[in-house]
Amino acid sequence: MRNKLTLFLVLILSAMLLLAGCGTSSDSASGSNDDNTFKVGMEAGYAPFNWTQNDDSNGAVKIEGSSEYAGGYDVEIAKKVAEGLGKELVIVKTEWDGLVPGLVSGKIDAIIAGMSPTAERKETIDFSGNYYTSNLVMVVKKGSEFENATSIQDFKGAKITAQLNTFHYSVIDQINSVEKKTAMDNFPAMRVALESGVIDGYVSERPEGISASTANDKFVMVEFKDGFKTSEEETTTAVGLQKGSDLTEKINKILADIPEEERTSMMDNAIKNQPAAE
Repeated sequence: MRNKLTLFLVLILSAMLLLAGCGTSSDSASGSNDDNTFKVGMEAGYAPFNWTQNDDSNGAVKIEGSSEYAGGYDVEIAKKVAEGLGKELVIVKTEWDGLVPGLVSGKIDAIIAGMSPTAERKETIDFSGNYYTSNLVMVVKKGSEFENATSIQDFKGAKITAQLNTFHYSVIDQINSVEKKTAMDNFPAMRVALESGVIDGYVSERPEGISASTANDKFVMVEFKDGFKTSEEETTTAVGLQKGSDLTEKINKILADIPEEERTSMMDNAIKNQPAAE
């Protein structure tokens, strides 16, 4: 009886181990072969690069886990990349500070969010080739003493800020005797601060400056003859990818196949189509 019982238990245990092994193999295959999505992280709050809206008008894409949609230049680039990869695009709305950690942890497959491929970021993640280049500007209130500034030094004594954890904030130090205010989390917050008089201006890139002045007639974008000193890596934007990602080469080829005229048209449309609330 003991021998038969032992044999029976051994057979049961063997069967359980076999089933467990099969389940693990199946789960692994499912995770690597059946997932045909391309998850892209962005703030959806940095018009005209990316924004949030209530419907799918003008080619907006539904945000994962939300009833809202994301639109903008970055979304159009993401659609091109996803199509080139033969995958379904999924937009994951993520705070700016959460983008790199989300990529490293595997929550998202790529960052397409107007992000510059700086040396500091390259220590943690890889980047594709550039997909946009822009100049730095200042956004101020129309009618203010700074509206007609031609040099960054015209902002001496002004209350200036920029977005947290961006090179926009560090270049403020190039202005003599500036009153550098605490960095802010996002551009909508800076626009509110500017309209209320908490700040005199904020540093941005030209597309966002056009966006801000288009969305609010109380704002004006200031471009400089004597502007901020920047490097090429700081004024370009690229797709952020995991270190050693096998997507990098594929995405570089996809981006290279988008003509410059089409990129310009995509940005012009993004500026035109941005929600007024942005």
